[in-house]
Amino acid sequence: MEELKEVYESNQYIVIRIGEEQYGIDIRYIDNIVRMQMITRVPKVQSYIKGVINLRGEVIPVMSIRIKMGLDADEYTKDTRIIILRLEQQGNIGFIVDAVKEVVTLDSSQIEKVSYDNKSDKQNFINGIGKYEGELISLLDLNMVVGEKE
Repeated sequence: MEELKEVYESNQYIVIRIGEEQYGIDIRYIDNIVRMQMITRVPKVQSYIKGVINLRGEVIPVMSIRIKMGLDADEYTKDTRIIILRLEQQGNIGFIVDAVKEVVTLDSSQIEKVSYDNKSDKQNFINGIGKYEGELISLLDLNMVVGEKE
């Protein structure tokens, strides 16, 4: 008689650091990771849009995820990176992150869904918490992060 095994769906996430927190971005959305570079300012955009970069002839808007989350402004270091995401609705967009740490594989048993509390806006950027080697990784809901809601 065959043993019944629970089948867990697993996904890979790139773990990034923003301030003291670790966040995970589903690797399927990641197009590229580049070093910090000159960002051309664009007038009359939201404060969290830092401007645009030219990546291999493509103009890509770059946003500060820190400002979007209501944290202190970015301080650029040698670890600062721009993660280029490929999103269906918005096309490509860059996120400034403090550091890129590693790629982890999480299966559904290691992820807890987050229930929403309307008072906490930062919470709305997260759609789950991953547990990996004793550490917690907040999984970003990219649609909420890049959404226009102020």
